[in-house]
Amino acid sequence: METNKPNNMIPFQEALETVKYATKKLDSERIDLADCLNRVLAQDVLSDMSIPPFNKSAMDGYACKNADLDENLEVLEIIAAGSCATKKIGDHQCSKIMTGAKVPEGADTVIMIEHTERIDDKHIRFTKQKTKSNICLKGEDIQENDLVLKKGTRLKAQHISVLASVGCSNPLVYKQPKVAILATGSELVEPNQKPNTSQIRNVNSWQIQAQIQKTGIKCNNKGIVSDSKETTKKAMTECLEKNDVLIMSGGVSVGDYDFVPQILKELGFNIWFHTLLVKPGKHTVFAACKGKYVLGLPGNPVSSFVQFELLGKPLLYRLMGHDYHAPMVRMPIASDYKRKKSERLEFIPVRFNADNQVVPIHYHGSAHINAFTAANGIMLVPTDVDEFMEGEFVHVRQL
Repeated sequence: METNKPNNMIPFQEALETVKYATKKLDSERIDLADCLNRVLAQDVLSDMSIPPFNKSAMDGYACKNADLDENLEVLEIIAAGSCATKKIGDHQCSKIMTGAKVPEGADTVIMIEHTERIDDKHIRFTKQKTKSNICLKGEDIQENDLVLKKGTRLKAQHISVLASVGCSNPLVYKQPKVAILATGSELVEPNQKPNTSQIRNVNSWQIQAQIQKTGIKCNNKGIVSDSKETTKKAMTECLEKNDVLIMSGGVSVGDYDFVPQILKELGFNIWFHTLLVKPGKHTVFAACKGKYVLGLPGNPVSSFVQFELLGKPLLYRLMGHDYHAPMVRMPIASDYKRKKSERLEFIPVRFNADNQVVPIHYHGSAHINAFTAANGIMLVPTDVDEFMEGEFVHVRQL
C-alpha cells in the first residue's frame, strides 16, 4: 500500500479501515445459550411471543375496578404468580394478587397492599385518593415477531436475558477464530525462568493472551521463537496451518533480525501495512492470505498492548461478524499536558480522578508497561496537537 506519508507511514484510521476491509467473516454455528457470552449473532432474533404474555400485576396488591376505589371491597381469592384466577372481578370486589400474576378478568387496577387496610376477614378498603393502574399490559415491552436483537450483535449479559425471554436457546452465531500467539526474540525467556545478563522475560505473549481471553476467545500460546529466519518461518507456517489468526510480537521492525515481513512475502501474504503514523506502535504489520491473517505487533510491551487494543480486537471481532467500536468518553483534563513532537497520533495512559477528570500517567516509553497498571484508559492526542490546557476536553478510549 503506497502512501505519500513519510516512510510510507499510514494514518491509524486508514489502518483500522484496512483491517475491516481485508477481514472476512467466518462461518456460523448454533450453540447453547450457556455459551453465548461475547459471541456474535449471525442472524436476527425475533420474539416468539408477546412480552408480557398477559396483563400482569406489577406489584403485590389487590386487583379491582378503578371505579370502586371509594368503596369497601370484598376479597374473592388469592392469586399467586404462576396461577390463574378462578373468579371474575365484579362490582365492589377484588382479589389479592402477587407480583407477576395474571390480572383477573374484570379488573383494571391493582392497588398496593401498603395503600389498603383490612375491615374484616373478607373486606378491605383503599386508603389513598388515587393510584396508577400498576398493571403491565400484554405486549407492552415486545410484540410477537418483533425484532429483538440484530445480526452482528455482540452478546453481553443483558442480551442473554433477551434471548432467554424469547425462547432462543440455541442461537446462530459466527464461529470464533482460532488464534495462535508467537513471540520472537533470542533474548526472551519464559516468566518461570530467571533471565541472565542479556535476557528478558517474555511479557507480550502472556499479555496478549489475556487480552484475547477478555474477548471470550481461546488461544494457543506457542511460546518463543529465536531470531533465526528459518526457525521463525517454520514456526509461523505451523501456526498458520492450524489457526485462522497469528498474532506475533517482535521481529516486525527494520533491524537485521526482523524477519517477519520478509517471511510473510515468501509465504504469499499480502502485507496491507507495515508502518503506522501512530505512537506507540509505529512498526505494526497486518497481512492476509486465503482466509489467514497475521498481526505483527512491536516487541515493546506498551506498543504491543496498545496496538492489540487498537487493531487486534477489531480484527478478531470482525472475523466473528461484529463491527467493534471501543468505548470512548470525552472528559476534561486535570492539568496542562505538553509533548515535544506532534507528527503522529499518540495514545497516552490515563486514569480518572474523583472529580471525573483525566489524569495523564507518566511513563518512560514503550517498554514501561507498569505505567498501565493504574490506567483506566488511553487518551488520544491527535496529529499536529502538542498540548492540552487544564480543563480542555479530551477523548479517552476506555480499557
